Formats: sequence, structure tokens, C-alpha cells
Amino acid sequence: MRVAVAGATGRTGSEIVAEARERGHTVHALSREPVGEERDIAHLPAVLRDETDVLIDFTVPEATVDHVQVAAETGTPIVVGTTGFSEEGLDALSDAAESTPVLRASNFAPGVQALLRVVRAGVEALPEYDIEMTETHHNGKRDAPSGTANTVLNEIDAAREAALERVYGREGEQPREDGEVGVHVRRAGNVRGEHEVLLAGNDEVLTLTHRAESRRVFAAGAVDAAEWVREQDAGEYEFSETL
Repeated sequence: MRVAVAGATGRTGSEIVAEARERGHTVHALSREPVGEERDIAHLPAVLRDETDVLIDFTVPEATVDHVQVAAETGTPIVVGTTGFSEEGLDALSDAAESTPVLRASNFAPGVQALLRVVRAGVEALPEYDIEMTETHHNGKRDAPSGTANTVLNEIDAAREAALERVYGREGEQPREDGEVGVHVRRAGNVRGEHEVLLAGNDEVLTLTHRAESRRVFAAGAVDAAEWVREQDAGEYEFSETL
């Protein structure tokens, strides 16, 4: 498989390049600021048109929207790991999916897919319990809460069959109200990613936690997704469909 990686010099992008090469794929590493063998992202249209079977994009929302439009024009399947999109950005991804397969995920760790299922089961089984969510990432992460945290929160809403009010941190006199979920964000060091959902009530506490020990788990999932999506028809896909 010939795979282009946008954001190849980033924390996860560099791991994706290594993972894809270990599997024997031909990799075209692209970056806004090449530091070695990478090519400038300005070459993306030509690379997608002539040298690529699938694009993996882990950049920033504004750049990803541009890259997805190029992928749509060239009919190149794309895997998107970028998070923090605006509504307009999400609409752009949906528009591109009319012309090419687009697989977008906030997290490519298989364990997170299991966490989503367990969270939903736990929230449904404990409908009266209070819910708090905490997520921790490295000090360079831009969006808060993380895309994965928002995905988990959406799963909680679905389990409760209502959108809970999201209270971001607490300060001063702020007693807890019914129908809310506390959301807490931490940014420190080189933490790869940790998400914890706490359910409390009836004199007991249940915590559900996923912790990534290495970014390689995200890279492996992204390459798995690329191998899968290149065989699909145009449309929007989720990572859970590849498992």
C-alpha cells in the first residue's frame, strides 16, 4: 500500500510513519516544516494524484479541511485523526465523503472503543448516579476537552437519553445540580492520554479508565484504518467499523 502521512513530524505522525514502514508499506511523509526526508505539504496534490493509495492526516483542523478537499478531488481515501473541528469543518469532511471514503476518529486505540461500550453499559445500569469525567494529556495538546473526551461524553448523553449539562471544572460556591456532568481537563508533561469516567451514588464509586502507554497504539490503529478504508466506497466511516 502507498500511504501519504500529513503531519509526519508530529508526535503521532512520526509514529504512524514508522508503523507503516514496519508493515512494508511505501510511505510519503509530508510536513509543513520538513526536517529531514519529509516533503513539504505543498506537494500534497501531486502526491495524492500520482503516488498514493490512502492519506492519513494528523494535523490541525484548518489544515485537515484543506487536505480533505484535495483528497476528494483526487479520489483518495483518507483517515483523519485530527480533533477540535468546528461545525463548518465537520461539514467539509461530510462534503468530501460524497467523493471518497473518509474515516474520522477521535482515538485509534482499540481499548477506547471498548471503554465507550463499557461506559454506556455502566451509565445505563446506574441511572441515578452522579457522573464526572477527567482527561489528561501532554502539555502541548491544543484542544480541551480532548476529542476522545467529547466522544465519551456523547456516549454518556446517549445512555441517559438526554444531553447532560457539561460543567467544566468547579470554582467558588458551585453545588452540584441534577442533570449535569463534571468535566475536568489536565495538561502536563508527556502524558499520552488518559480518560476516566467516575460514577458515584448509593455509597459506592465506579471508575472506568483507559490509559495509553505509548502513541504507537494510536499509530497502529490509524494504519489499520488506512488498510481497511482504501477498500471502501465513498462515504463516512468510524474506527469501530474496522475492528
